[in-house]
Amino acid sequence: MRVLFAGTPAVAVPSLDALVKAGFDVVAVLTRPDAPLGRKRVLTPSPVAARAEELGIQVIKAAKVDAETTAHIADTSPDVAAIVAYGGIVPRDALAVPAHGWVNLHFSLLPAWRGAAPVQRALIAGDDVTGAVTFQLEEGLDTGPVFGALTESVRDEDTAGDLLERLSVSGAVLLCQTLSAIDAGQAAPQPQSGEVSLAPKLTLEDGRLDWQQPALALHRRSRGVTPEPGAWTMLEGQRIKLEPVALRPDVNGLAPGHVRPEGKAVLVGTGSHAVQLGRVQPAGKKMMLPADWARGLATPEKVVFE
Repeated sequence: MRVLFAGTPAVAVPSLDALVKAGFDVVAVLTRPDAPLGRKRVLTPSPVAARAEELGIQVIKAAKVDAETTAHIADTSPDVAAIVAYGGIVPRDALAVPAHGWVNLHFSLLPAWRGAAPVQRALIAGDDVTGAVTFQLEEGLDTGPVFGALTESVRDEDTAGDLLERLSVSGAVLLCQTLSAIDAGQAAPQPQSGEVSLAPKLTLEDGRLDWQQPALALHRRSRGVTPEPGAWTMLEGQRIKLEPVALRPDVNGLAPGHVRPEGKAVLVGTGSHAVQLGRVQPAGKKMMLPADWARGLATPEKVVFE
């Protein structure tokens, strides 16, 4: 079976590796163009592009699937296209190129969390269970019929990065199983059913912690936005980056946003009980332990996060 693979970030690499290991003929990889990374903004291939080049697979780099890109895809004569977090819309003309269409590995239990940030939104919402599905890609936003699904329990301290890493590995197995079933003529996709929820891409503002909210909501949000875009707060007009906060239900009476050092810990008041800071990164500095950050404050008892 000739497979075009479309993907961009690191979470798509396990699927590419799994397809190659399973013996599928991966004829080309579609990925987004090189992007500037680091302080020096060096143009860097996507993780999928870098892995494809290591494997000796043809790479098609495109910011969008336009007529030219569709022609490149058609030139590879794929039987099916597998897509994992490519980061762009596939239009009707391109959807029609492979005989078996496009199979999308999506990191949620559709129709829950349709969109670009399903794992992140699931954590912010406090879901106990999430998962991954393979489905037939169509023009609607993650609306196609489902081939297969797997579930994954959300652990208490999972960040979006932790959960995505696990799902990327188990999802790669699911994707291979789905393509094998299609190749054998045994695939039977079923229409989605259940309550629809949307998972739009996170913005920087999604990472801001509102200390008026309950501690549990802040705990969930700080994990859901880690590693990207990251949790943060404001202090005296400057943005301070934060690692996920921990719950401290034993500490009450601290006003929202008020900071209180306590031994090696630094506590912050919320709309309910306190939370405990993880590492802190003040503007222009590196991540540091919260106690080290607090020692640098002239009057820590007067510090209030905005």
